[in-house]
Amino acid sequence: MTPASPAKPDRRPPYQHAADELRREIKAGRYKPGEQLPSYRELQERFGVANMTARSALGVLRDEGLIYTIQGRGSFVTDIEGVGADYTPPAWYLKNSAEPAADGAGLSDVGESGSPEAAEPSLAEMLTALRDEIRALSADHQELRREVKELKRTQQPPSWPPAQS
Repeated sequence: MTPASPAKPDRRPPYQHAADELRREIKAGRYKPGEQLPSYRELQERFGVANMTARSALGVLRDEGLIYTIQGRGSFVTDIEGVGADYTPPAWYLKNSAEPAADGAGLSDVGESGSPEAAEPSLAEMLTALRDEIRALSADHQELRREVKELKRTQQPPSWPPAQS
């Protein structure tokens, strides 16, 4: 990982530095769509960070829709056309990033054309909506599991007094 400039120290967490570097490499084409990214252990060694920091860096890229993870297999670059070259980081990243967007455009010019296409949700918006829906469904699933567990617990016969032999 490159050290911060002494003139303007970068106070962002290490996972954001690692995510930035991986994001740049994906955008530059070092990692092609469908290609596997380095493992957590390899990222730990490369960036000199802890395992959870490496996981957080990949989590940022996953939340942005640049990568997807398959449990037990690894993380892979998203192969949706247009994500690589035309990718624009999310607003929170542009707001907090030390570097400007590659094309110099912020999000203020998005949707100002007034064309019918501007009214349609972007791919990033659709992915974000799907991610939020999956999280909500996961929370519902966990709540149902807790309810089933509680029902099973209340319907079990008491274990006292002990069975007579």
